[in-house]
Amino acid sequence: QMMSGMNVFSFLAIPFFVFSGELMLHGGVADKIVATAKNMVGHIRGGLGMSNVVACTLFGGVAGSPVADVSAMGAVMIPMMKREGYHADYAVNVTTHAALVGALMPTSHNMIIYALAAGGKASIGALIAAGIVPALLLMLCNLGAAYYVAVRRGYPAGTFPGWAILGRSFAAAAPGLLIVVIILAGITSGVFTATESASIAVIYALLLTTFVYRTLTWEHFLAAAAKTVKTTGVVLLLIGVSTMFQYIMGLYQVAEITGELMAGISSNPLVIFLLINIILFLLGTFMDMASTILICTPIFLPIAMQYGMDPVQFGIVMLINCALGLNTPPVGTTQFIGCAIGEVSVGQVMRSITPFYGALFVTLLLVTYVPTFSLWLPHLLMR
Repeated sequence: QMMSGMNVFSFLAIPFFVFSGELMLHGGVADKIVATAKNMVGHIRGGLGMSNVVACTLFGGVAGSPVADVSAMGAVMIPMMKREGYHADYAVNVTTHAALVGALMPTSHNMIIYALAAGGKASIGALIAAGIVPALLLMLCNLGAAYYVAVRRGYPAGTFPGWAILGRSFAAAAPGLLIVVIILAGITSGVFTATESASIAVIYALLLTTFVYRTLTWEHFLAAAAKTVKTTGVVLLLIGVSTMFQYIMGLYQVAEITGELMAGISSNPLVIFLLINIILFLLGTFMDMASTILICTPIFLPIAMQYGMDPVQFGIVMLINCALGLNTPPVGTTQFIGCAIGEVSVGQVMRSITPFYGALFVTLLLVTYVPTFSLWLPHLLMR
């Protein structure tokens, strides 16, 4: 069961997507994105916090991973914010919550894992398109939370550098951001498959960082390759073990029993969806994203579909819950990375986390109860 679970052709996309993100990370794309974000929104109250949210969103589209996003953006933005007088807990909260958008971007390998765990009920192309609007919604909610805290704490506003400087910085970052457009357009138009798009992303990242930005060295290349091997090995091992666990759950009819238990609590879809969200969020605080997706999808997807939720919409709901879990102790991977960079305790960060949690939960509830947020773009692009 473990070997058959890992021996899936579509999983070839995982190392390619991870490798393209690592090449962009080591190739200096993050610096150009940060400059663009600062010039775009740095003049608003709490300018560096607002810039951080935009930068994390843009880089999330390149990296496709919340962990990579918070590692790259945190290393740049958190020390910068502290030097400018922002409190460490604010800098960490802004970065770690904004970085979660990476789970919803086209380069996210977790979308591929969900598509396969769903057993063909949701296509990878539809999922990639479905994540765009919720990602932008999450960015807007994070901007609102960052602005709210900035006003309450009296953080300053920067100065607008002018349209010419903004245009030049965006032109410098645009080639790196183009990878999102290439993947989205290619898959939804049927020009190439998800696996092919991942390999194209690697080729594009290599050409961009080597010949356009000229920032990729052999040391950077080897570091990106090593990190890709490590990440892929961990993910595939989790997939193998989770496949075995799925087989055992199938033998004992766990999905059917869970469905009957939830139906006994309520027959109202609104209540059922809320219960599913609570369970997924709690499990996500203890488990890795891939494990949560592989174990919980066979259990809760049939229940969600029974009560009228589209498999593509459920995939986005699943990813948001998993991302929330990444930022919540006891596991809280992104939270611990951010705290380590900001040299601040988890307890101090958690004491001021409420506005940012509010932004995430507002996004989750809107995506859960308003299908248009996740289904409008797939229906538009894949008709």
